[in-house]
Amino acid sequence: MPEAEFTIGAQASCSDGFCGKVTRLIIDPAARTVTHLVIERKHRGGEPGRLVPVRLVDTTTGDIRLRCTVAEFGQLDPAEETDVVANAGYRQDGSVPGYVIDGGIGVGGPGYGLGVGMGRGEATPIVVHNVVPAGETDLRRGEHVHALDGEIGRVKGFLVDPGDRHVTHVLLQEGHLWGRKEVSIPVSAVTAVDDGIRLSLTKKQVEDLPAAE
Repeated sequence: MPEAEFTIGAQASCSDGFCGKVTRLIIDPAARTVTHLVIERKHRGGEPGRLVPVRLVDTTTGDIRLRCTVAEFGQLDPAEETDVVANAGYRQDGSVPGYVIDGGIGVGGPGYGLGVGMGRGEATPIVVHNVVPAGETDLRRGEHVHALDGEIGRVKGFLVDPGDRHVTHVLLQEGHLWGRKEVSIPVSAVTAVDDGIRLSLTKKQVEDLPAAE
């Protein structure tokens, strides 16, 4: 059976319609398996993405197709959780404090609950965390891939054995050092998933890998 390609950014469909796109892949670094896909709706109106167990992914097709309905997809565990920042409001200069998403600060828009009443409402910033199961880690499209002698490109996704869900290869985005359409790196060359993916190979060794089919 051919390997399944799990690409970050791929469109995903349920049995009865479109449900969103893949924004993160969650892996078990010790077992080197994909455990979940995070899928978000294109126009979600504040609705969080969903943690989709890989057992629900139909890997017999070229697309990401789920073995569930759109309604069942909506009942899966959310891929984000929020914490309200206590005792926060307008600053002395009248500006609104930022909200935090995965360590980044934003101002205005999503992340605020504005009180209603006479005069100016109070802004309540919130912190939005990505949900990652214990002992696992997540990767987003564009995270760095590091050879022994420097960065070589960014993550596009994985090739996965559809039988046991083990990752077999890491795929690089287009625009990497060698300009090939696609470069696949054997997972045996991965030494760590830490601030991106780290390899036991040099840039030249990666360049010499056979072209991906």
